Amino acid sequence: MASEQSFATVDELDRLYRASVAALRRALALYIETGERPDDAARAAGAFAYPEIRLHYDGSLPREHPARAYGRLTAAGDYAISVTQPALFRDYLAEQLDLLVSDYGATVEIGRGRQEIPYPYVLDAGHDIDLTGAAAVELARIFPANELVHIGDEVADGFWTPAVPDSARPLALFDAQRVDFSLARLRHYTGTPPAHVQNYILFTNYNRYVDEFVQWATSMISADGPYRLLSCSGGLEIGPEHPDPAGAISDSAWKKHQMPAYHLVGPDRSGITLVNIGVGPSNAKTITDHLAVMRPEAWLMIGHCGGLRPSQRIGDYVLAHAYLRDDHVLDDVLPPEIPIPAIAEVQVALSRAAEIVSGESGDLLKARLRTGTVVTTDDRNWELRYTRSALRFNQSRAVAIDMESATLAAQGYRFRVPYGTLLCVSDKPIHGEIKLPGQANRFYERAINEHLRIGIAAIDELRATGRSLHSRKLRAFNEPPFR
Repeated sequence: MASEQSFATVDELDRLYRASVAALRRALALYIETGERPDDAARAAGAFAYPEIRLHYDGSLPREHPARAYGRLTAAGDYAISVTQPALFRDYLAEQLDLLVSDYGATVEIGRGRQEIPYPYVLDAGHDIDLTGAAAVELARIFPANELVHIGDEVADGFWTPAVPDSARPLALFDAQRVDFSLARLRHYTGTPPAHVQNYILFTNYNRYVDEFVQWATSMISADGPYRLLSCSGGLEIGPEHPDPAGAISDSAWKKHQMPAYHLVGPDRSGITLVNIGVGPSNAKTITDHLAVMRPEAWLMIGHCGGLRPSQRIGDYVLAHAYLRDDHVLDDVLPPEIPIPAIAEVQVALSRAAEIVSGESGDLLKARLRTGTVVTTDDRNWELRYTRSALRFNQSRAVAIDMESATLAAQGYRFRVPYGTLLCVSDKPIHGEIKLPGQANRFYERAINEHLRIGIAAIDELRATGRSLHSRKLRAFNEPPFR
């Protein structure tokens, strides 16, 4: 738990943020009603600006070097980051500041920054500003608006350079505009409030995992337990007193959203989020670009794959310890020759969870759970290039193929989010076992419940891991201090 002083700092950030939001809303309403433009002097003074954290480190050595992978200062100087919606990130921000102040003696100041809040981000569902007669291009000339030149992942990808010599280093991977951009996208893609995203995320690529998760999650909700809410895609919220959770979820508007999410909300965001990302690396990249700003503790892929080894059987598991990236969606920012390491703590958690749920261990478990390289392709019909594909799979010693796992792992690597993959073999195309409708139904009935429960049990294991979950394998040489 962070100190009272760090929480007070975040609360002051929130006060400044809410004041800027209120000022921007008032100015918008006044312009719509009267045509009066916002005052240039007020804007120059930061009337519409995000609040900013400014931290100074004098270079003195810490009392002892922290063993953790984050919350570290390696160079003396000034650090800064703009912040949006501080109340949403209150615990995270307070913890990060507390570590730097207590271990390094850093000094912290807060105030209005120079980055303004784009006006679309203050128009929430409850606003009473009628923009019907105002053209977006007109408003963008008069009020701060989204400018993509100011939104990017340069810090995360190692491309950041100071705007002027001796300018402040970034304190975190994402600034306020980048975070607001993703918060808006999360609501659009998942159909749920970003505030409901939990620290532990499961990804799947089949609807039936959603059915199993919803059934399990509703059984976990109680008035006096840790889980009191299931937030569902389409805006539906299921509490402990709901008379018909299954019927309500079936009738909800989840089909309107590209990647529906379901959040079993726990205290301090300790619950579980499940996202059905569908099929393909593009979706996998899209959703993790935006979930990364929530700074989750871990994300895991729990889905189906094609088995590549003749010894595998339908229903066997694959625990990825390496990835062959044929997805091509990240090649410009993370070349495929860059290795994506397995995270030991996640591997152990998934292995242990498989033992707990299956009741098997040793040779019995090894007969069902294969560890090896997973190929992720962007070609759904890779089978039609059998000769070339078979050679590549053989050279890489791959054991399974899918269309999402390596992308999710690479995104975890980019954004410093621990990741892992446990897949279930649903077919073996190069060995003549092609998934047919009847066969698929029998496979689903047998495998999905156990597979999902392994993912949930792995999250229970990861919660107990604590700070050691955040491996130094994910940290760059010039890493921003915030996790």
